[in-house]
Amino acid sequence: MFDSVILKRILRAGFLDFWRNGFVSLASILVMTVTLFVVGTTLFAGVMLNSTLATLRDKADVTVYFTTRAPEEQILQLQQTLQTLPQVEAVTYTSAEDALTAFRNRHQNDQLTLQALQELGDNPLGAELDIKAKDISQYDAIAQFLQQQQQNGGGGASIIDKINYFDQQHRQALDRLQEITDSAGRIGLIIILILVAVTIAISFNTLRLAIYTSREEIQVMRLVGAGQFYIRAPFMVEGVLYGLISGIITLLLLYPVTYWMGEATQNFFGGINVFHYYLSHFFVFFAIIIGTGVLLGAVASYLAVRRYLKI
Repeated sequence: MFDSVILKRILRAGFLDFWRNGFVSLASILVMTVTLFVVGTTLFAGVMLNSTLATLRDKADVTVYFTTRAPEEQILQLQQTLQTLPQVEAVTYTSAEDALTAFRNRHQNDQLTLQALQELGDNPLGAELDIKAKDISQYDAIAQFLQQQQQNGGGGASIIDKINYFDQQHRQALDRLQEITDSAGRIGLIIILILVAVTIAISFNTLRLAIYTSREEIQVMRLVGAGQFYIRAPFMVEGVLYGLISGIITLLLLYPVTYWMGEATQNFFGGINVFHYYLSHFFVFFAIIIGTGVLLGAVASYLAVRRYLKI
């Protein structure tokens, strides 16, 4: 019957086999650590690329700039018209005064520009409408609607000074970035699968050697009537130890690496600091890295025991 005494014996035998085969255990841990580190960096790469895509998609919009003489009533009327379009998700109105305040804040360190603005006296900026589409592919339709209104001179469109929108060229750039992200994910998956196969092969041979060196003990255990599980379990424990230790080493390595890369990724990858992301999602990474390591060790153990332990 399985009880705490048997469990202690199994764990003790697994730890003893682990230390007795120290060199080959170290080789398995090193290879498994490399695999888990690649898993971790692939996760970070996916997060950064997807964050960049999300940031660029969020910046996509249509901005309508109005002339300085445009009456606010007509601008608000055009805003209401735009909000009824099925392609439009939201329309944000910025008054001429707010646009001037934002301009001054952006150029607060440029005294020459501020002085020139002061000499003008009147506000040279007009009001704005910022339009967000429900889908990135719908910006062309919104821009065409505005251009048609402007040509027809209806709905207050004659007071429009300029229309800036997320055109086909920008969308193609985003699509290209999406393709790069998908390709990077596929390449990362292929690399991980190759390393997983190498890791299992090395751990497999390590455990096979452990089984071979313990063959006399196994024969004695058979003679005294030990069950299959009792014979196999210590080798399973040994394989799980490989994955557990490798996972802990990987998590420790990711800490200084993400700390070193944190500011760089914050500036270039959609505003995400990978160090802060790692700390805030540590338990997710812990579950993925440790879980993957233990699974790899368990699979290698199972294959080795099944193939080379004739019981």
